[in-house]
Amino acid sequence: MAPRCWRWWHWSAWPRTWPPPARSTPSFRQHFSTQEKTPQICVVGSGPAGFYTAQYLLKHHPQAHVDIYEKQLVPFGLVRFGVAPDHPEVKNVINTFTQTAHSDRCAFWGNVEVGRDVTVPELQEAYHAVVLSYGAEDHQALDIPGEELPGVFSARSFVGWYNGLPENQELAPDLSCDTAVILGQGNVALDVARILLTPPEHLEKTDITKAALGVLRQSQVKTVWLVGRRGPLQVAFTIKELREMIQLPGTRPILDPEEFLGLQDRIKEIPRPRKRLTELLLQTATQKPRAEEAAHLASGSRAWGLRFFRSPQQVLPSPDGRRVAGIRLAVTRLEGVGEAIRAVPTGDMEDLPCGLVLSSIGYKSRPIDPSVPFDLKLGVIPNMEGRVVDVPGLYCSGWVKTGPTGVIGTTMNDSFLTGQMLLQDLKSGLLASGPRPGSAAIQALLSSRGVRPVSFSDWEKLDAKEVAQGQGSGKPREKLVDRQEMLRLLGR
Repeated sequence: MAPRCWRWWHWSAWPRTWPPPARSTPSFRQHFSTQEKTPQICVVGSGPAGFYTAQYLLKHHPQAHVDIYEKQLVPFGLVRFGVAPDHPEVKNVINTFTQTAHSDRCAFWGNVEVGRDVTVPELQEAYHAVVLSYGAEDHQALDIPGEELPGVFSARSFVGWYNGLPENQELAPDLSCDTAVILGQGNVALDVARILLTPPEHLEKTDITKAALGVLRQSQVKTVWLVGRRGPLQVAFTIKELREMIQLPGTRPILDPEEFLGLQDRIKEIPRPRKRLTELLLQTATQKPRAEEAAHLASGSRAWGLRFFRSPQQVLPSPDGRRVAGIRLAVTRLEGVGEAIRAVPTGDMEDLPCGLVLSSIGYKSRPIDPSVPFDLKLGVIPNMEGRVVDVPGLYCSGWVKTGPTGVIGTTMNDSFLTGQMLLQDLKSGLLASGPRPGSAAIQALLSSRGVRPVSFSDWEKLDAKEVAQGQGSGKPREKLVDRQEMLRLLGR
């Protein structure tokens, strides 16, 4: 749906105490106070980047008011919809975000899609500063023949499916096959492999959705291959996730010792985090397990393996053409050194039979509004330390600023930096002067368009319902996954 025209909101509709922003020169700005008494700031996106940005602004400016806009009915972004259900400790940051949302200088406005329900220019008119923190909502397409076949999914959609993201609830993955292939060797790829292979009884007490747990109980998947274009030294997952896979009950790793030849001599040159990861890979691939470990591995009915130096070329159809039956891989070799290293095809091909293909080759941000600069190739908003290039008063944080890299801690530091830049600009008098109406103006606009936002107290009602539903089965919560049901529970 195209963004609604913002001519519906005209300056004449508002009191004269709220003038339009001065299109002023720097010398003109110097006549204004360098410190706004009550800066009105809005953040678009309520994931980690959005909440950490809000937290920083509220902490370091005692009068700042921050409104957080979110297109989902519920807050917390990838903490709720991306973190694996068997990693509950990672979700503890929700407690910190909740404290931020409870500040009397912070407001959450869910069920508002910026770019559709309200435009970025409309936000810019209502606020002294706008921070775009809406993350990376798309996945990188494979762009190979057969990608559209049933049985081929993005890992992002699959994660959204088992984590209760409403738009992914119709995914209905068919897990009746013996073998699954995950294209990618990052933490998301390992998360997906782990969920596919974890005994369902080990997931019963997590917040995985009821529907997903039911499908996983019927799963026939016994082997999962994680395929990467490059080699063991270039894997993108971390040692914690690798160790979890190695220790996964009822499973055994399949690593080809020949793919690790020569690595022992190169390990001493590798930086420490990568060194420890590579040593664990090498040990798993080459060392003979002790008797106790051997018995454990032999009892495993499921297996996972890493396939290196392979690049997907085509998804192969079943004889009737109705679903995936395998994937054709080009054998690669590495050329170059350091950051310039790349995988190039050798000319050899191999086919890997499978009934499920999950693409996990990266996330990508979308342009949010025609008025906002966007680098389509990199999938980010062009910026300098969070300041959007050539658009004063507009900022960005998180993956839409940096690309999809790092963990929650990385996002926290990045968001704090954006907040710091914004407050520097405010103090220096670089942002528009005079009072701004903030959410009052935007709520009037939304009301005129039939959009009914959801507040944080509304979310807490849904939260209480989820927790109550989970108690009966010993789960921390049973997630609500239907938007209409959620709205009905809120009396909408």
